[in-house]
Amino acid sequence: MNKLATDGLVTDGLVAFVKRDCATCEMLVPVLEQLRAADPTLMIITQDDPTFPALDDVMHDADLSMSWHAEIETVPTLMKRSDGVEVDRVFGWHREQWEALTDVDELGPDLPVMRPGCGSMSVDPDVADSLSAKFGGAGTSSRRVEFAELEDPFEAMYDRGWSDGLPLVPPTPERVERMLAGTSRAPNDIVAIIPPNLVEASVEKVAINAVMAGCAPEYLPVVLAGVEAVCNDDFNMHGVLATTMGVGPILIVNGPIRHDLQMNSGMNVFGPGNRANMTIGRAVALCVRNIGGGRPGEIDRSTHGQPGKFGLCFPEDEEGSPWASLAQERGFDAETNTVTAFCGEAPRIVFDQMSRTPESLTASIASVMLGNVHPRITGMDTVLALCPEHMARFTDAGWTKEQFETELRSHLDIEVDDILRGVDNIGEGIPPGLGFEGAQLPKFREGGILIVHAGGPAGLFSSVIGGWVSGPMGSVPVTKEIVK
Repeated sequence: MNKLATDGLVTDGLVAFVKRDCATCEMLVPVLEQLRAADPTLMIITQDDPTFPALDDVMHDADLSMSWHAEIETVPTLMKRSDGVEVDRVFGWHREQWEALTDVDELGPDLPVMRPGCGSMSVDPDVADSLSAKFGGAGTSSRRVEFAELEDPFEAMYDRGWSDGLPLVPPTPERVERMLAGTSRAPNDIVAIIPPNLVEASVEKVAINAVMAGCAPEYLPVVLAGVEAVCNDDFNMHGVLATTMGVGPILIVNGPIRHDLQMNSGMNVFGPGNRANMTIGRAVALCVRNIGGGRPGEIDRSTHGQPGKFGLCFPEDEEGSPWASLAQERGFDAETNTVTAFCGEAPRIVFDQMSRTPESLTASIASVMLGNVHPRITGMDTVLALCPEHMARFTDAGWTKEQFETELRSHLDIEVDDILRGVDNIGEGIPPGLGFEGAQLPKFREGGILIVHAGGPAGLFSSVIGGWVSGPMGSVPVTKEIVK
């Protein structure tokens, strides 16, 4: 059943949709005259010219509402209705089909047997989104904010506090409707409860922020999964906002969707240049800001912040690595699309252009990782992004990921006596008297090193991303499946 009846057209019988700007419709005027003579109840609906065709009782679909509700894609379309329900339709001109539908013989005897129609005005790209937004109801539940005629929408959005400091795309109903087409989820589905204000975030609300961030509709499922990943007790978004440490959500994408969205896992992987990389993370951050109320200077108390807090999202280069991906390490198969949320600081370069053996390079990388956050701070998590040229050292030597991590951890045990408070006249460190004297502590907790492969093919520069406090008082990485 189509939606025609919902617009007040409950007539039974034959209904024809036409427009003057269609050669086939013009050709079929004699046929419409035949049908009207055989059945005076024939309803003719014209999309463009109210005087076309020159017959009595032609309805003008001025706002295209009837065409939209009837889901007309081609004109002419002839449909048959019974008991308020459509039972059949034909589109274009095909004599046998029109005669079968109407039970009228010898229609248009002087016309060609068949002729294709034209596109309905209701599916024209210039109006389709506005019609869907107007009549579809998918993007209508959110509060509308009307700007004055002379207001600049870009300045108005900034003045209202919606922006992260960069320009936003105005979330018009048409753009939101187009964004919602990127997911099969209903607009009123609740995605998450977003802190700090614990506000329910619907798919529609997330879509609005995805529009403002500059996302394409096909990015929306990743944004939705990203919001789910950061808005739960394990990730602890409220704590991430409230800490004065400059950390924020970092999103790592795995699975075939990386290619579908043409995400960049190569050169400049953490930098500008790729729309999906740049806008997905920004959309998640805007959701936290605009839906949850997590605004800098208010609940967001970061001392310095960092550029990644605008939204840092990147995919793993799975094909360039001989090792299992991050998602596989976290229990997902290679064909499942996932996003992993990690609470981290800005990426830090690991410079090593001289190591030629995997043992040397591993020790070198570990020496940089020991300085994550502070050499005397232990128990945090980290992301290690190995570049292709560094990865080649391990590939050429036949090392497995497990072998690499075992060797890496062997360099990441710290002598507690060296990091006690007051040692070397440094106040930071582990308080004396806790019973750790003479022992060793791992720099990172078990399972706290997230290893990914990413970066350009040239350059012996890997990166590490230091984490925040882990465990119940901090943040734990969260991986969510991306559902389209």
